[in-house]
Amino acid sequence: MYSKRQQERLTVICLVHSALVLGLLQSGSVGARRLRGGRSERRASLLPSAPHRQRGDTTTTESFALDFTAVEDNMDSFMTQVKNLAQSLYPCSAQKLDNDMKLHFLENTSVTCNDGTPAGYYLKESKGSRRWLIFLEGGWYCFNKENCDSRYETMKRLMSSSKWPQTKTGTGILSPLPEDNPHWWNANMVFIPYCSSDVWSGATPKTDQNDYAFMGSLIIKEVVKDLLSKGLDNGKILLLAGSSAGGTGVLLNVDAVAKLLEELGHPNIQVRGLSDSGWFLDNKQYLCTDCVDTISCAPTEAIKRGIKYWGGVVPERCRLAHEGSEWNCFFGYRVYPTIRRPVFVVQWLFDEAQLTVDNIHLMGQPVQEGQWRYIQNLGIELRNTLKDVPAMFAPACLSHEVITRNYWIDIQVKGTSLPRALHCWERSLHDNSKNNKALPKGCPMHLIDNCPWPHCNPTCPTIRDQVTGQEMNVIQFLMHMGFDVQKMAQQQGMDPSKLLGMLSSGS
Repeated sequence: MYSKRQQERLTVICLVHSALVLGLLQSGSVGARRLRGGRSERRASLLPSAPHRQRGDTTTTESFALDFTAVEDNMDSFMTQVKNLAQSLYPCSAQKLDNDMKLHFLENTSVTCNDGTPAGYYLKESKGSRRWLIFLEGGWYCFNKENCDSRYETMKRLMSSSKWPQTKTGTGILSPLPEDNPHWWNANMVFIPYCSSDVWSGATPKTDQNDYAFMGSLIIKEVVKDLLSKGLDNGKILLLAGSSAGGTGVLLNVDAVAKLLEELGHPNIQVRGLSDSGWFLDNKQYLCTDCVDTISCAPTEAIKRGIKYWGGVVPERCRLAHEGSEWNCFFGYRVYPTIRRPVFVVQWLFDEAQLTVDNIHLMGQPVQEGQWRYIQNLGIELRNTLKDVPAMFAPACLSHEVITRNYWIDIQVKGTSLPRALHCWERSLHDNSKNNKALPKGCPMHLIDNCPWPHCNPTCPTIRDQVTGQEMNVIQFLMHMGFDVQKMAQQQGMDPSKLLGMLSSGS
């Protein structure tokens, strides 16, 4: 069954096709009048030819009024014929919207997933569009044989292509519906499944000595090469996007993708990055634990072990800046200053994955005072690392990943939504291409919440109690976490009742 939006869009498409049919009939009517000695009329095309029509094309086309004089005595019969003709040309009642991305395996079969199965990507082409969005999936990582074996048993989809479906439906910034994706809906969409477990950094094949291949960085390059024969060679903009491990993968690979395109003779394709929930901190854990698996291991230790196990590749400029300690390049605030291409950073100030590796678990028992201070300090630390990033969106929410979520258009920071901020960023890049450094007026793209606790932003995603499944409002959530209203009000220099009122109203 189609969603209501898909049905509405299909109806519009059907009406357009019917209008084209009526246009053909009208042209026949005009010819008939000419034979009868009527005045001549200029015919006008309803739509420009497909290769020349792009979104944003403001070229006006001539319209015409339909003349039914010749059939006014038998209008019912005429409309029946029109309906039958329209349905024969475009069977709307049975037509399925072809919005899904389709699976393609890499032409270079030597570049594989962890278990040696072929790597690949999902593609939905948008004929006539010169914009390409390549999305890198996330999904943690493994850093030794033991936890990679465990990952293969429990999350095989993230290490093998053996059971990938033939199609995939895009959501969020990958959606083909303009109401869900205002500025990128008509781009060529590419989704690269994560099956390398190496934060998109590895370049090591599977051999008799290596139980697993780690080829994340090579998978990206091979996808780009394959896409050149599918229209990317005529592309204008390539946005390399990703969430979680894919967001970190964007930071590690955006310059390498641009360099590859230059080497292949396509220097005019503008490569940009969009990193979602991949800006992790190498901070000290709240509770230090043994490095047994990805969850318990401190981020720095896990990456140090992983980069050796994967044969990880980091950006050249970052490698030179951190020679001998290349693991630093997996942390956003360290690698970002070395990146040449424009990157937009999206990061929750209270990222669930960051808190998990820091051994803070919020949805169990109410947090202790020390944990509460740690959480607040995490928000402060993240703000400090993002202050010099010109294009970023950082809501004070407890969550993880956003750009492929259906609610991504609803989150706001200081009254600006994420799609709007991305659009402002794109406008600034277009304007700055002519060395005009002034930002578009009234179009912010450096957006960070100032409030000091999780979910103090009223547009944050809904939180549910893990036991009851019930939605929690901001006050319920903060109370659940052990939030002390009296103490917080004192810290903020206000009356407790006023603070509760502000929380209730979403201030």
